[in-house]
Amino acid sequence: MLKNRLINATLAACSMAFALPSMAQSVKWDMPTAYPATNFHTVNISQFAKDVDQATGGKLKITVHSNASLFKANEIKRAVQGGQAQVGEIILSGYQNEWQVFGADGLPFVADSYEEAERLYKAQKPVLDRKLAEQGLKLLFSVPWPPQGLYSSKPINSAADLKGSKWRAYSPATSRIAELVGAQPVTVQAAELAQALATGAVETNMTSAVTGVDSKFFDAGVKFYYDMQAWLPKNAVLVNQAAFNALDKATQDAVLKAAASAETRGWGDSKKVNETAKATLQKNKVSIEAPSAQLKADMQRVGSSMLLEWLSKSGADGKEIIDAFNKK
Repeated sequence: MLKNRLINATLAACSMAFALPSMAQSVKWDMPTAYPATNFHTVNISQFAKDVDQATGGKLKITVHSNASLFKANEIKRAVQGGQAQVGEIILSGYQNEWQVFGADGLPFVADSYEEAERLYKAQKPVLDRKLAEQGLKLLFSVPWPPQGLYSSKPINSAADLKGSKWRAYSPATSRIAELVGAQPVTVQAAELAQALATGAVETNMTSAVTGVDSKFFDAGVKFYYDMQAWLPKNAVLVNQAAFNALDKATQDAVLKAAASAETRGWGDSKKVNETAKATLQKNKVSIEAPSAQLKADMQRVGSSMLLEWLSKSGADGKEIIDAFNKK
């Protein structure tokens, strides 16, 4: 009997010894994003991952997969929802067809400065949080792109000059702009944009100065950038709620603290990189110009039409956001 007890005790001790390394292993998350490693969003996300690693003493390690290397841009949200990736970055306005509120910050000339974009975000966030919770997702942080401008290889003086051009669309809103100005929308994600411009598949598009630098528009014959400051679309970092819930409280707190820092840092970085990107465009002989009065008026009419359409489709959620946004 004593011999059996000694054997059982020895086996139990061995079992615990083998289990200890497993319990000590870190949790590993994959984080896909659609943008290059050098893009300011990706740099910010990489710092977020490092901050989490450091704050948790290596208990949670996040691997960032940049430039759509793990999932394409339009696949990332579904991958996070389904648990194929635990956390990921999306551009909110790209999912407007799924739910109109995702496209609130893609409406032209509703929020056309960083200050206005921040007010819109505060109005949008409670509604976003409710919807994402229903989908098993949690918003960790959101960072805006710089204001969107118009790129072209030829001068554009009015919306009429855009008619018939091959217009790059990356969201339902940018597709709708093309329709309203008589351009041909061509859906092209960021990772394929440089090739699309080089081959002539895209002739005009509205995006940030940063994207113009990332994709080296100047090497593809783009000569003009009209600084429209039309809207500031936001990227959002989403986490699978079940994956987040599986973390212990201290690790959850570390993730949330790192996320808050990333959001603050990212907004500041967006402002800085907007100026440096415009300087890079100029250095590479892209003319940066203010839009003509006619072009601005034409595009503002487009924006007004799109806001009315969006309000009719977004219902009570959209009204809640715009009402909150309009309260000074």
